[in-house]
Amino acid sequence: MIRGTRATKETGGEKEREDQKGQGMGAPPVQPVVDLGSATLKTRRGDVHCLTIVGQIEGHMALGQEAKTTKYEHVLPLLAALEADEHVRGVLFLLNTMGGDVEAGLAIAELIAGMTKPTVSLVLGGGHSIGIPLAVAPKRTLIAPSASMTVHPIRMSGTMIAAPQTYSYFSRLQERIVRFVTRNSHITEQKFTELMMSAKDMAADVGSVIYGEEAVACGLIDGIGGLSDALAALDAMME
Repeated sequence: MIRGTRATKETGGEKEREDQKGQGMGAPPVQPVVDLGSATLKTRRGDVHCLTIVGQIEGHMALGQEAKTTKYEHVLPLLAALEADEHVRGVLFLLNTMGGDVEAGLAIAELIAGMTKPTVSLVLGGGHSIGIPLAVAPKRTLIAPSASMTVHPIRMSGTMIAAPQTYSYFSRLQERIVRFVTRNSHITEQKFTELMMSAKDMAADVGSVIYGEEAVACGLIDGIGGLSDALAALDAMME
């Protein structure tokens, strides 16, 4: 579980201890927000956990310190803990992500989709690439009018083994993403594939960039909204 503490070394020794200065009984959980973009909100229906998914989804390879990342090894156990915590009544996901590691993103999305508690996502800024399965995984999905989502086929940079098996793997992985998105939203497989393979919007690639109202119109996202709408949706589901 995330705790609002930090490890420091005791004077005159190497043993680490927990320092809870400034974290009194009534103090907000500052350290989880700083470290992991996570906080527990008190509402009239019960505790709501707010988790941000930002920057790039980091997979098996660690990214540079200058990059904003969401680490799947942090998020996966946190989601399991939230599902098991009887005090947490609902979970709010705030998304502004450029995408990232496909398998790591799908792993997080599958856990979110498998939660029994009320879950709501709010796309702010962007929910691109593998961020789309993350955006549609909760039970209720919202997007800000100014937010955008980029739908495109699986891509990779760097060295690739040019073998038939490699292309087969890419094709099967893409099928998994399409199935997940269409199963957890109202968009059809035909429409999602059409957006993915379009050559109109992106100058150097195939795919589509859609904005708030367009994402709702095609069935990818449930509705337009902001923070108050997301919290109201959670409140209704918790009731």
